[in-house]
Amino acid sequence: MTVLKYLCPLVIAYLAGAIPFGLLIGFYNGVDIRNFGSGNIGATNVTRCCGPLLGKVCFGCDFLKGFLPTWITLLFFPDCPLVVLGAAACTVLGHMFPCYLKFKGGKGVSTAGGAMLAVAPVAVLTAGILWVIFFLWTRYVSVASIIAALAIIAVVWAGRLGDLSYFSATAKSLPTVIFCTVLGLLAIARHKENIVRLIHGTENRFERKK
Repeated sequence: MTVLKYLCPLVIAYLAGAIPFGLLIGFYNGVDIRNFGSGNIGATNVTRCCGPLLGKVCFGCDFLKGFLPTWITLLFFPDCPLVVLGAAACTVLGHMFPCYLKFKGGKGVSTAGGAMLAVAPVAVLTAGILWVIFFLWTRYVSVASIIAALAIIAVVWAGRLGDLSYFSATAKSLPTVIFCTVLGLLAIARHKENIVRLIHGTENRFERKK
């Protein structure tokens, strides 16, 4: 029973993270987004295929499916940081490798952001601000996402090493810092194709509205 007690939130978190909201939104709009644009099931490709409104809806759903399972697990297991971090990781793994789609999912940036907001809010809010700045500056979602991932890694380590008072004990704990670092690096690794396209100047760019 003890094993099941700790295993259940991890399984639930994975199954929640694996829900392919981008694909479902595309189907609702009469489009299989895997066959258009980048072929990704994330908010960026939904925006390209279905418009900015549905793209924002997709981002919100992907963000919440990372945040809610992690936050709920934190409520039930406040003294078990490893279980909380395990649930957070499972939501991201669910998005990246969804069992519903033969384990072919998205890059996990939105879901990772939601999961980390529950455990390290200062780092995520900082990364969110930088994401907006770099997207407006470059018009590349990939560049903004990579910068945001690097920012999360930098901020959580600064919070721990600097023992900053406005970081919670959970946010400064070594397991949380390692978790955020791994997720940040994983998110960057998932952008390897985007990095190649950026180097060759073929990356998709959102043009400014006239």
